[in-house]
Amino acid sequence: MTKQENEERIKRLKSIVANMPEKPGSYQYYDDQGVIIYVGKAKSLKSRCSSYFHTEVDRFKTKVLVSKIHDITYTVVNSEEDALLLENSLIKKYKPRYNVLLKDGKTYPSICVTNEYFPRIFKTRTINKKWGTYFGPYSHISTMYAVLEIINKLYKPRTCRLPLTKEGVETGKFKPCLEYHIHNCDAPCIGKQSYEEYQENMRQAREILKGNTRSITKWLFDEMQKKAEELKFEEAEALKTRYLLLSNYCSKSEVVSHTINNVDVFSITNDENQAYINYIHVTNGSINQAFTFEYKKKLNETEEELLQLGIVEIRQRFRSNSREIIVPFEMHLEMENVTFTIPQRGDKKTLLDLSEMNGKQYKFDRLKQAEKLNPEQKQTRLMKELQQALKLDKMPYQIECFDNSNISGTDAVAGCVVFKGMKPSKKDYRKYNIKTVVGPDDYASMQEVVRRRYTRMMEEETPLPDLIITDGGKGQMEVVREVVEDELHLQIPIAGLAKNDRHRTNELLFGFPPVVIGMKTDSELFHVLTRIQDEVHRYAITFHRDKRSKHALHSELDDIKGIGPKTRDELLKKMKSVKKIKEASKEELTAIIGNSKAEIIWNHFHPDNQLNI
Repeated sequence: MTKQENEERIKRLKSIVANMPEKPGSYQYYDDQGVIIYVGKAKSLKSRCSSYFHTEVDRFKTKVLVSKIHDITYTVVNSEEDALLLENSLIKKYKPRYNVLLKDGKTYPSICVTNEYFPRIFKTRTINKKWGTYFGPYSHISTMYAVLEIINKLYKPRTCRLPLTKEGVETGKFKPCLEYHIHNCDAPCIGKQSYEEYQENMRQAREILKGNTRSITKWLFDEMQKKAEELKFEEAEALKTRYLLLSNYCSKSEVVSHTINNVDVFSITNDENQAYINYIHVTNGSINQAFTFEYKKKLNETEEELLQLGIVEIRQRFRSNSREIIVPFEMHLEMENVTFTIPQRGDKKTLLDLSEMNGKQYKFDRLKQAEKLNPEQKQTRLMKELQQALKLDKMPYQIECFDNSNISGTDAVAGCVVFKGMKPSKKDYRKYNIKTVVGPDDYASMQEVVRRRYTRMMEEETPLPDLIITDGGKGQMEVVREVVEDELHLQIPIAGLAKNDRHRTNELLFGFPPVVIGMKTDSELFHVLTRIQDEVHRYAITFHRDKRSKHALHSELDDIKGIGPKTRDELLKKMKSVKKIKEASKEELTAIIGNSKAEIIWNHFHPDNQLNI
């Protein structure tokens, strides 16, 4: 598209917008193929659509959307709520490219109570209101099965598919099945259970499915007392069994005050590309619906915009008619016969906190699942976190860390470990024997190693690290900076991990002069950084230990002219130590290594005897 053609396109679109009414409604944007690419809603169509064509629009994604628009249509409605409903309907129908999309496309099961002469109760994913009354849908299958289980135990609804009729039962057309004989059904098919009793059971079952468990519990208790007073103890015992079963079920499902009735709770958790909206429905103090929906963001939508869309869509899906909706912040949305509540304390605040906790947990679980399937995603996330924390120009892909090790300046060594993509790159680890420093001077040793490391890397033109981490505080950082920046003139960021009085790493330092970077010590990123620190410490200590061991193994036998490693090893194998070799007689040595070599060793350890001879 030429510049002139684009200017004409913008001019034509602005003309359409200028003629829009200042009324609520839904608008649709089309691309050059006539395909709907975005559906929006507005309290004022003209004002909302005009905002897309302002020169000061700074959202990159919005600019991309505007560059694709070739036509605009709109629909006027009576209220903002109707506009939101229409927007939701059109998004579902056309699935526009630039709209927020619900990533969950599942059909959740419901519980059906049929309209038959003797109703059946069962789970189903098919909704046909001609068959009966539906309760749900249930996002948690375990919750649905728990409800079905309590209903089956309390009321024993029939499970057979026989076309039971009044005439058929009266004429003895049916026979009892196995369910009757194992006491899972009271056989209404042969008149063992009356029609009136069965219908009363179904009425109570419907109340439980609606969440009205307290009214049924009270009714069962009153009936139990009544039967006991009438001395009908068997019937009272049966009612008592039902009462205890239902009370136990209520105690497990109730989480808040039973005064909260028919309330929806919504909360939202965000990240860069996804939004997680948690929904909880409460009836009589019991949570009977709870689920988290994941939305894929497209145009940097605000939390309020996302939550508005989620409220309408989720309430439609779960067929909620609650008059009160609990939300975490003020909603600039008016819905007929609906009140929005932002609780500050009490049971409603407890519910909102529970919703937010579930949303965050869902986000965490999704992140862990994605990282398990794609480990590189976790590494990239941690590198981005470190980049943001230190305000680096680029992600620290290659990180190097140094540490010294010596005992009173003897056998002084140093180690350098390299992490690439937050994982150890062991082939790039390097060991250094300290050459120019005499005595236990950690700062001078560190400078020698850093100088040797990066001078060689510059000469060989190998990639320099994106970040250097010192195993120490401000002092270590400063001596490294003197070499890297002042001597070698390299611009490599330098960080330090400092320990507290208990010798536990508790601070990340960065900058010049170094400052403490605010980071929780129990965070995943801090654990990775301390792992780097532990790794370089382990590497340097191991190298130092190996060097000491070799030094210790260098015995006097190695200094005896004419005695080689083979003879030395043979003697040590037999006699275990140099001390025992010193104390051994010439005959004992001869028996192991022969006369001539035994003579050399015996003379070396007994020079006085040799002189006397």
